[in-house]
Amino acid sequence: MAVKIIEVTDNKHFKDFVNVQFEIYKGNNFWVPPIKKDEIKAIQSSYNPAFRFCKAKFWVAYKDNKCVGRIGAIINEQYNEKTGEKAGRFTRLEFFDDEEVVKNLLQTAEEWLKSEGMTKVLGPLGFTNLDHQGMLVEGFDHLPSAASEYHLPYYKDYMEKLGYQKEIDWIEFRLFLEGIPDKAKRVAEVIKTRNQLTVKSFKKTAELQPFAVKLFEILNEAFKDLFSVVHLDREMIDYYVKRYLMMLNPQFVKLIFDKDNQLVAFIIGLPSLSEGLQKANGRIFPFGWYHIQKALKKPKVVDLMLTGIMPEYQGKGVAAILINELQAVMEKHGVTEVETTGIFETNQKAIQNWKNYENTQHKRKRCWVKSL
Repeated sequence: MAVKIIEVTDNKHFKDFVNVQFEIYKGNNFWVPPIKKDEIKAIQSSYNPAFRFCKAKFWVAYKDNKCVGRIGAIINEQYNEKTGEKAGRFTRLEFFDDEEVVKNLLQTAEEWLKSEGMTKVLGPLGFTNLDHQGMLVEGFDHLPSAASEYHLPYYKDYMEKLGYQKEIDWIEFRLFLEGIPDKAKRVAEVIKTRNQLTVKSFKKTAELQPFAVKLFEILNEAFKDLFSVVHLDREMIDYYVKRYLMMLNPQFVKLIFDKDNQLVAFIIGLPSLSEGLQKANGRIFPFGWYHIQKALKKPKVVDLMLTGIMPEYQGKGVAAILINELQAVMEKHGVTEVETTGIFETNQKAIQNWKNYENTQHKRKRCWVKSL
């Protein structure tokens, strides 16, 4: 039976769009399920303010009356204005091992992007760099962080077969901690004193709330020149604060202030939610929230989610202070392993930070490109 592609416009298709990945990865020990309701809201203009500067369409594929794949296409007008390109994005591509399915899905997205005047397609990329991005091409037998991606090995093969080439890769590390060396502690103290910096710690999520917007403003400055990044305005910041703040364990967040009590840097670690989300299996209620809260309070592994440093403080050793402070908290909780999220393979400064630890570079995600 031929593949049928249908644009996502009603509740049934929204549900199929999210549910098909649960069928594709059924029984897979390494896939981390998202929360279904959050995933549906993220692709609806009534919930996601990114639709103010993005055009987007989503499709599901059916074969033999079964949903067998999905794809989205996004035109981030703000990013194209920034770069001067006419680049579209494909997003959230998932499919069973069937060339006819993936070929039809990609062609559908490509044809729409081309009809909108785009001259190339990049992906997987989301609405912003805090959305889904990258396709796993190495490290299929490792559990990803909740902020990363997992795909099956055949995805990469089909992308190459269908004419896509590598644009850029993100790499991910697992760090193994063995206590904070005295030298590292001394260096961190010297850097703090020299630059008149202070570190703030937290016990309750409510204590973080007053600084939430400023965190994203720092992120805007620190990441502004990176690939796929767009400036997050206040509405987008509020959207991400509302979506993610309550998921944090505040003990694993560290903020650095200058002599004028201005926030200049931060690091956000998150007790790994991967196993908790696997047990939740896409639902917060009735028992999903319990598994997530248990993971937050009794961490085995910590995921390094975000680090932001104002440009004028980059290269001054501030990253060493942040990592040192976070490691001290992890030691108290008995955490000996850290999972990084994706770092661009070209970002040697960030990669060099992990060379000071016993580590393994175990995963690689790819952004693909194709001319239209």
